[in-house]
Amino acid sequence: MATHTRRYGGNPAAVAIAVIADIAAIVIGLWILMYVLDANRTNSLVDFIQDSAAWLAGWSRDMFQVNPDWWRVLLNYGIAAVVYLAIGHALARTVRRF
Repeated sequence: MATHTRRYGGNPAAVAIAVIADIAAIVIGLWILMYVLDANRTNSLVDFIQDSAAWLAGWSRDMFQVNPDWWRVLLNYGIAAVVYLAIGHALARTVRRF
């Protein structure tokens, strides 16, 4: 958080936007990692992360139908994570200027 505060000049709105974008990307990244490592899907934490990531990446989840499945998950969910980071941090920079 301290890095965000320095990067966005202490503007609380810009920091909040950047942190929210980072959290969204982290949740999606965790789901990708859990999927690739074949985490136990009956575990409540894994289920929560999967549901959260599916909701966050709902717009990109079935964008590409490729095989194998791990590549499909990495590609479709990874796109969402990168978009959240790019748009979130660009918006935070814009808010900081105002």
